[in-house]
Amino acid sequence: MEIEIIGSGFDRPNLEMGYSGAGGSGGEESAVYLVWEDLTVILPNFGKGLTKRLLQGLSGYAEPGRILAIMGPSGSGKSTLLDSLAGRLASNTVMTGNVLINGRKRRLNHGVVAYVTQEDLLLGTLTVRETITYSAHLRFPSTMSKEEINEVVEGTIMEMGLQECADRIIGNWHLRGISGGGETVYFGEAQMAVEFFAEAGFHCPSRRNPSDHFLRCINKDFDIVNATLVGSQRIRERESTSDPLNHMPCSKIKEILVKNYKSSEYAARTKRRIQEISLIEGLLVISDSASEASWWKQLTILTRRSFVNMSRDIGYYWLRIGIYIVVSICVGSIYFDVGTGYSAILARAGCGGFVTGFLTFMSIGGFQSFIEEMKVFYRERLNGHYGIIVFVLSNFLSSLPWLVAISFVSGIITFYMVKFSSEFSHCMYFCLNLFGCIAVIESLMMVVASLVPNYLMGVIIGAGIMGILMMTSGFFRLLPDLPKPFWRIPISYLSYGSWALQGAYKNDLVGLEFDPLVPGDPKLKGEVIIQTIFGMNMDHSKWLDLTALLAILISYRLLFFIILKFKERASPVVRAFYMKRTIKRLNKRPSFRKKQSISKRFPTLHPLSSQEGFNSPIP
Repeated sequence: MEIEIIGSGFDRPNLEMGYSGAGGSGGEESAVYLVWEDLTVILPNFGKGLTKRLLQGLSGYAEPGRILAIMGPSGSGKSTLLDSLAGRLASNTVMTGNVLINGRKRRLNHGVVAYVTQEDLLLGTLTVRETITYSAHLRFPSTMSKEEINEVVEGTIMEMGLQECADRIIGNWHLRGISGGGETVYFGEAQMAVEFFAEAGFHCPSRRNPSDHFLRCINKDFDIVNATLVGSQRIRERESTSDPLNHMPCSKIKEILVKNYKSSEYAARTKRRIQEISLIEGLLVISDSASEASWWKQLTILTRRSFVNMSRDIGYYWLRIGIYIVVSICVGSIYFDVGTGYSAILARAGCGGFVTGFLTFMSIGGFQSFIEEMKVFYRERLNGHYGIIVFVLSNFLSSLPWLVAISFVSGIITFYMVKFSSEFSHCMYFCLNLFGCIAVIESLMMVVASLVPNYLMGVIIGAGIMGILMMTSGFFRLLPDLPKPFWRIPISYLSYGSWALQGAYKNDLVGLEFDPLVPGDPKLKGEVIIQTIFGMNMDHSKWLDLTALLAILISYRLLFFIILKFKERASPVVRAFYMKRTIKRLNKRPSFRKKQSISKRFPTLHPLSSQEGFNSPIP
């Protein structure tokens, strides 16, 4: 048995829908009415197969101060219905009908509706208690003390019966199924449901729980059980009974119930109530954020949570730190005490190119963790826990200590084993330059993760972009020799590698003198080598190169923020365009029949992606 719950109009802090205004049929001072009418969800198929209807003409309502339970077997469409109402449908589906809040078509902005999904997305490295604690800190006002929040957390754990697993790691998520074929069998008062089923010919036995009886009528799993018991003594004894459940498959029972409901007084009563709610005036919906925590508290809590996740996920940074140390030792041993001979010129150039290019390439290994963190962000953003800017800043701040550790540990090992210079300031610049490169790659992969939420595609795209940036860094081909249109200007100026490599060469070679190719010739100065052999500009210092590298880092983080913001604003428009085009094509197919809306106020059937935030075409 599965039951989905919709709660509407409860007092805070248990509020599931934000509300404001006055009026309503019940005389409430403030309330939220949720209505769905003729709701149909379609999975288009433009090939040879038929278009699949996941939901078929559903209508109903949720009134303030009451809990509405949606019952049905697995795959009957309960989660699809809730996804439709909350704006969580998959992008390849089309929804028609009306979803109204207080009689109006509205966008359910972040924080207006909280939706407990069938399969929640949580950070698997946190314990149950830590997950609830972080969520409480993000949601509760900043005026609440830590002790008060902990008391609420412990109370929640007790109420939910999670004492035994409170300190266990959550772990990975489970796979979820696909629902389909959802139709309304009955919508009305709970006490009248038994009477409706009896009128349809499916009387509830006196000793059977009505809820179990309802599911017995529509759950096809019972057909499978009966089929496996055919031939048993128990089944033969019951064949002579008049109970229609023993002689009729659930699909037939469901068909009868759906038909009877559509022509019943219960359906007519539901339609009348929908029309009454649709005409309600004077009720407004508050679109404030669901989180009452201050901006600073959200940032600190989110940064702390992300840091804890990174520290417990071995593959996030710990493994990479170990690999960086091993690779740094290998580089240091290969270029050990490189010296200032003539051959050391190319050796130093090769070592600098490997460190700024290939050593930083290993940062792509954390992309899987980026994807998981983005999934958690999308879910929590839909529920209004925090804003985009808070997530972007917390993501960078939580990763900053790890990036500093990787850069300075591996940088110091490489610098002193190769013996680039004896000055400590040169070592610090070497580490800062390496930090800038790694941080830029991390930021680039976050941009890719915001665009491509797929691990394999993200790694391929990220590796391709990094390959282009490395080719235009001046290591594989000198900067003056790059074709000026496009590759030299602007790509090489946008490449982190070109600025990092110029800074690394200036930090290493300026002030040094190298042995000439022919003994007896004058010493080769490092400044001349940078200009003549490596083709790099000496008009600006290495600090300008480092500044440009940090500017690219900031630009990628800003781009990450802009993409997330743009997706939030542009998705409703793109979604609406897709649905209009899809319905236009489906209407040309004979197998697709369009049904009219039951509301007089909104008579036209139109595409409606969903009512919430990212996916709503309604202004």
